[in-house]
Amino acid sequence: MASEDGSKPPDRVIPITPVPAPEQAESISLYEAQKKIYTRSIGGVFARWRWLLVFLTQAFFYLVPWFQWGERQMVLFDLGARRFYLFGLVLYPQDFIYLTGLLIISALSLFLFTAVAGRLWCGFACPQTVYTELFMWIEHKVEGDRSARMRLDRSGWTFEKIWKKTTKQALWIILSIWTGFTFVGYFVPIRELGAELLAFHGTWQLFWVVFYGFATYGNAGYMREQVCKYMCPYARFQSAMFDKDTLIVSYDPARGEQRGPRNKKIDYKAKGLGDCIDCSLCVQVCPTGIDIRNGLQYECIGCGLCIDACNNVMDKMQYPRGLIRLSTQNGIAQQLDQSQMIKRVFRPRVLLYGFVLLALCAAMIFSLIGRTPLKVDVVRDRASLSRIVAGGKLENVYRLQIMNATEASRSYRIGATGLDGIIAITDPHIEVGPAEAKWVLVRLQIPYASAAPGSHKVMFEVVAQEDNAKVAEKSVFLVPR
Repeated sequence: MASEDGSKPPDRVIPITPVPAPEQAESISLYEAQKKIYTRSIGGVFARWRWLLVFLTQAFFYLVPWFQWGERQMVLFDLGARRFYLFGLVLYPQDFIYLTGLLIISALSLFLFTAVAGRLWCGFACPQTVYTELFMWIEHKVEGDRSARMRLDRSGWTFEKIWKKTTKQALWIILSIWTGFTFVGYFVPIRELGAELLAFHGTWQLFWVVFYGFATYGNAGYMREQVCKYMCPYARFQSAMFDKDTLIVSYDPARGEQRGPRNKKIDYKAKGLGDCIDCSLCVQVCPTGIDIRNGLQYECIGCGLCIDACNNVMDKMQYPRGLIRLSTQNGIAQQLDQSQMIKRVFRPRVLLYGFVLLALCAAMIFSLIGRTPLKVDVVRDRASLSRIVAGGKLENVYRLQIMNATEASRSYRIGATGLDGIIAITDPHIEVGPAEAKWVLVRLQIPYASAAPGSHKVMFEVVAQEDNAKVAEKSVFLVPR
């Protein structure tokens, strides 16, 4: 519409708000960088138990391969010869049932211990825990206590930092390589292994020494709690074996809250404070860096170091011990005393685990004690299934592998049963050396037409002449049509 003077009105002006220059987009990482955990050394009952288990497990691991049993290594899993020496036992692959039994017993033991007292295995005997403790002990001795290590890592590269870090790494590497060497020494005679490595022989042995040593170095030296928190499956399914009557490391909030620092001489209860002085020592000693005061967490390995730290603080403050203690969820919620809590720990589930475990252990022991030190495998000669030989006899040919599972030479005789007139033709006395296996050719003969055409079950009987140990192994005798 035109104005009075005939001019066209100006277009409506719409104010435009200036758009600020786009800022740099913030990058969001899907990986949370893990801060290094600096654990504080602590003394106490649980710390002593941990070191006792470290000593016992590692003394066994490092020393056993060097012990001799007669003229052989006491414990040796000779994969090349397919023989496994375990103290006085000689086991063959046919004894795989014992390995199965051992694995079942180990699994049931884990279920039992977890149902009773949580992650005892993780906190005291797991190789990851044990070697992490050893590596942290070296770190503490070389670099100092917690505050000294934190200052050292924050400081620049001085001569002191260089030699401390170098010394620590050198000791870590030596321990790792020696661990790998000992591990391989369970599969190769350790004295021969040492000589081969010094002579730069044995490529595959060297590979496994370095591989296992590198795994120990990386897991115990750097990954540490990351293995327990993110890689170990036990941390994920442990809750399926817990219930409210399982003994776990527990903080008592009814007694500890409200937290706060205070003077030891004041009446802290009049100010509404609990027994927890919020010193955070329980967090500083934790190998996985958690705060147990936040309740049960899957990262907790049940080592009990927070109990030692809290008890030390309670002693200094002259408060009763047990603010953090081994207890059950029902025990904390219902304020049960020790006897009431222990009675509930031994519940039907635990008793059933214990009964089954004892039964399996007894069966395993009796089976090993009553085990016949002789193994026999029967293989038919496929080149000659059945044939007529001189004298009008019908003959089948077999190959028997006789395995002597003793430490002395044995003489064996072979017989057969199952058909009328059956005889076994072979050497009358078969000598097999100590812990050796020998293939023997055996011909079974029956009178012609004494059995109907078809397949007939026969039994081979192998008897040791020294102690009459006997093994029967079945096979078939073929009669052609």
